[in-house]
Amino acid sequence: MNLHEYQAKELLKKFDLPVPKGLVFIENLSQIEENLETLKGPPWVIKSQIHAGGRGAGKFKNNFNDMGGVQVVLEKNKVFKIADSMINNVLITKQTGPKGKEVKRIYIEEGCKIKKEFYLSILIDRNTSQPMMMISASGGMDIEKVAESNPDEIDYIYFSDLTNIVLNKNLIKTLGISEKQFEELNTIVNKLIKLFINVDASSIEINPLVLNDEGYFILLDSKISLDDNALFRHPELNELQDISEEDPLELEATKNNMNYVKLDGSIGCMVNGAGLAMATMDLIKQFGEEPANFLDLGGTANKERAVKGFKIIQSDSNVKSVLINIFGGIIHCDMIANGIIEAVKELNFKLPIVVRFQGTNSKEGRDIINKSNLGMTSIDDFTEAAKKVVELAK
Repeated sequence: MNLHEYQAKELLKKFDLPVPKGLVFIENLSQIEENLETLKGPPWVIKSQIHAGGRGAGKFKNNFNDMGGVQVVLEKNKVFKIADSMINNVLITKQTGPKGKEVKRIYIEEGCKIKKEFYLSILIDRNTSQPMMMISASGGMDIEKVAESNPDEIDYIYFSDLTNIVLNKNLIKTLGISEKQFEELNTIVNKLIKLFINVDASSIEINPLVLNDEGYFILLDSKISLDDNALFRHPELNELQDISEEDPLELEATKNNMNYVKLDGSIGCMVNGAGLAMATMDLIKQFGEEPANFLDLGGTANKERAVKGFKIIQSDSNVKSVLINIFGGIIHCDMIANGIIEAVKELNFKLPIVVRFQGTNSKEGRDIINKSNLGMTSIDDFTEAAKKVVELAK
């Protein structure tokens, strides 16, 4: 689960980490002028709150000054005007795609005189299954571009012992900081690790981490992602979810304990098992089409789950045909076939459907589908099933 910047900074403050003072306004800006008195300025920084990077370089659909989704304001009387132009506007960034995202929340914080910028993030390295820190003197930039063009500018530090982290003093030279600043950085990293563990984060990104004009570190921007699988341990954090930022179909699937990710293609996929789902999507792409979704029904692919799965797929107007790819194990294919037929009848589902069964009672399942007279196509071979569903989408 992704957090907004202002939510991430509230967590950082709880761990005594240095962040600028700020105020959030959700949909209603009427209190801006009154509350602005509590923030030091000028300058003030007005930040659009959406779940996407590149806000500062983004553009608003209803453009008003070409300054992006993060703007530094020097005149007090312009703060409300700019915030009002951002709210309910659509911000388009590299990460949002051309549709952009509507801004429902504005964060205004005290400005900071920046002497130097750095990049810092903590995440789990999948290759080693260890917490890892990435740090670079090239802060405030797209770290992917830095990694591609100047990979030597990024230091990767692995933590095998999280109880007491002591950074290597080589960072003094690498980052161009003083020994006192290095000690401060070491303290910041230890606090970030404690936060990382405490909230079951999957990643914490500080970009930029800055030295201010007094020579102290400030965590100027922050992005925190939480591990969805650990949210049951943190009901207070679960309440931070901004539903308006989530895909409604993905939310519906989550409510029904199904793994669903909406994609941009035209072939709806309904599969049991994540590995089989990935293979199904790969084969669809091989035949020249794109999957409309990743949908894993899980191990209990019964009628109820089939109905819910069909409802989700039916809600996607881009879907032109559907491939159901089931491996029968504990749940037999004939039972799943009956569930599919009942679901299609109940929803009056009209899109072309190709069904492929393997595993327990697969022959019986295919016979049930073929005798249903519902226009579904049953194909035994995986490749032929993918080829057929692509043909039906054209």
